[in-house]
Amino acid sequence: MKVLTLSAAAKVDIDFLWLHGASALFFMTLRGFVDEKEESDMETGERERLIKRFEDWWNRDNHGLPLMRVIAIKDSPRLPIPEVKNPSTVQEQYTNFEFLHSFMRYYIATHEFMADSFPSLGANFGPGSLALYLGSEPRFAPDTVWYEPCIDDPETHPALRFDPDNKWWVMHRELVRRLKEAAGDNYRLDIPDLIENIDIYSAMRGPQDALYDIMDLPEKVHEFIEQIDGNYFRYYDEFYNIVRDPDGVSSYTAFYILGRGRVAKLQCDFSAMLSPAHYREFVLPSLRAQTEKLDHTLYHLDGPDAIRHVPAIMELERLDALQWTCGAAQPDGTNERWYGIYDQVAAADKSLWVQVYDGDVDNWIRGVERLMERYGKRRFYFVVPDMPQRFAEKLMNYAVKNWSAD
Repeated sequence: MKVLTLSAAAKVDIDFLWLHGASALFFMTLRGFVDEKEESDMETGERERLIKRFEDWWNRDNHGLPLMRVIAIKDSPRLPIPEVKNPSTVQEQYTNFEFLHSFMRYYIATHEFMADSFPSLGANFGPGSLALYLGSEPRFAPDTVWYEPCIDDPETHPALRFDPDNKWWVMHRELVRRLKEAAGDNYRLDIPDLIENIDIYSAMRGPQDALYDIMDLPEKVHEFIEQIDGNYFRYYDEFYNIVRDPDGVSSYTAFYILGRGRVAKLQCDFSAMLSPAHYREFVLPSLRAQTEKLDHTLYHLDGPDAIRHVPAIMELERLDALQWTCGAAQPDGTNERWYGIYDQVAAADKSLWVQVYDGDVDNWIRGVERLMERYGKRRFYFVVPDMPQRFAEKLMNYAVKNWSAD
């Protein structure tokens, strides 16, 4: 059995470090196994392990276990548990520094980050805040943010330009800056969910009118998408420079991804209403340009109506991975129904992000093993819901025993 020898003459099972991931150092420090220097060295070692694990996944080259996000709800959190400073309005749920920071402190204290999970905060002003910076107004709801259309007439609307004084941009940038400063080494700040291409045009114009415009004013739609593309990296780069580590490592919101350099999730939910020909005309060039400027990219494919675009998506040479969201009332990502998607991803030699949630832990294990038997494990990132500690330990013990060998 391999062991890590510490100056306190304690011997710690390497499997313990693997099972508990980013939380291992906390437990060992609490139990008096490490001194201050060793704690710093172990933090560095755990960070480098995590980065390498993600870099291997981006490159379809997992070794040992597949990449996994496993988070346990602690049975006995260490007291005192930080208090959450609840927001007084729905808007403050998204914009209030004290609420967001205190929630993260509470979440970290009450959860254990196992395998390849890590604590991070996506301080989002909804899914697609680029629309706010370019002129829309938000409608804050408890579970999302809607954007009010602001392009009444595409033929007379002014060109979309970077506005350093936009109210929502200034507020969002300052919030992320403050959170990054407060987070220290306790949690990561993710790059917010900007979103891109025709999804932003649809938010600013309204989905129905955007569809009419594709038919009646295709050249204007192309112009607006080019302007959106041109502005995207003005905002992305400012956020990246705030949240990145000194060595350039960054993480992106919502999908628990990180890597060396500029990392992002790409998407086009509007594609559910587009033909394959229109997707190739209006969306694919924008996505290709993004992948060429980013270091690591994950495409978020949302719902059965988007599946018809997988062949086009797989033509993006620099796209690293695909994330499949099955949609409401659909089986989870391990179901055989989705093999047609995964076959195309494997043929294009890209990685897969798979959400596992149907049934109990035993069901999850069986589903994951079916996928690994069919495709191998080197391209997979499995994401499971937060769960009670005993279930998380059951899953991790089984994984270490059965999935570790190359």
